[in-house]
Amino acid sequence: MTNGTPQIGSPRAAVAAMPSYKPGKDAKQSEAELGITNAIKLASNENPMPPIAEVIDAVTSVLSGVNRYADHRAMELRSTIAGWVGLPVDHVTVGSGSSSILHRLASAYVDPGDEVVYPWRSFEVYPIYTTLLDGVPVTVPLIDETADLDGLLAAITDRTKLVMIANPNNPTGTARSTAEIHAFCQNVPDHVIVVLDEAYFEFVDPDLGNSVTELLPVHRNVVVTRTFSKAQGLAGLRVGYAMATPEIITAVDKTQIPFAVNMAAQAGAVAAVRHADKIADRVEEIVKERGRVVDQVRSWGVEVPETQANFFYLPLGDRANDVFARMERDGVVVRMFDRLGIRITISTEDENDRMLRSLRSALGDEPGEV
Repeated sequence: MTNGTPQIGSPRAAVAAMPSYKPGKDAKQSEAELGITNAIKLASNENPMPPIAEVIDAVTSVLSGVNRYADHRAMELRSTIAGWVGLPVDHVTVGSGSSSILHRLASAYVDPGDEVVYPWRSFEVYPIYTTLLDGVPVTVPLIDETADLDGLLAAITDRTKLVMIANPNNPTGTARSTAEIHAFCQNVPDHVIVVLDEAYFEFVDPDLGNSVTELLPVHRNVVVTRTFSKAQGLAGLRVGYAMATPEIITAVDKTQIPFAVNMAAQAGAVAAVRHADKIADRVEEIVKERGRVVDQVRSWGVEVPETQANFFYLPLGDRANDVFARMERDGVVVRMFDRLGIRITISTEDENDRMLRSLRSALGDEPGEV
């Protein structure tokens, strides 16, 4: 009972205790709260460009049929992805964003009391999904803002079911090479599934390797998840995919809610794969802008970890909250991690220039002293 009002129902203890996922703040929300106009959102690592024309055409073409359910298994999409990445179709599953597949992986493998090991700080859904299942989160601190693979290995016990590694790491943008992850996986017990969460794969330097071609053939306990939300610009449609052995894919498919990937999402994702060359051109533009922006910030004497994603991170410590607030008042909405740092999405040249002016001002006269 709260303030004399009877409580309706009784949530599970794990649900009552766990935090809610907090997405990046929306520009409209900042405008309403601060009484400002023309705010820009650089908080959620979205693609600043709209989908390519072929994707829009594909999505539009199926809208007249949305009175019918989409294919629950999304077999055309699975087959298209399989051909694209060079795997048999039974090695691929799809979901409503890669985050939903991460949830399904946890649901398929984690019993109460089982451990899920992951670097921290990292993607915020890892502790949420673990706690929701009454699992035990086991966190390993980053080293130089990068996943500590030796530390992760040392944290594995007989109770460990999953190791989740965001590569590149979110929010720091740092990445491990496939050679480094291969050496790590060689020492991981077979009962532990290693989940490589590669939401930003397209933005990574190719010299760091490809986990699908280099790791999946030799490590049967590895799962690779990727998404169409970032490079392909389909964040609002929610499409992700995972690649692994058929045994793992079968288990994960059992946890899929019916018709989770809608008809428009399936059509848009298929078109994005079929026109991957055009997507690659856009990724190249974003990576070029990333280099320009990071070089500019570093020229001020500010530390920026080496990023392999479509964002960069500033480990500002106690100054993070103040810098975030100052930029928000300028109408530049970034992602703040309380007293740790801020994460800033790479956008168009004009928006990046506006962000740089705001960031330089927010950092003060001596920006290197942070």
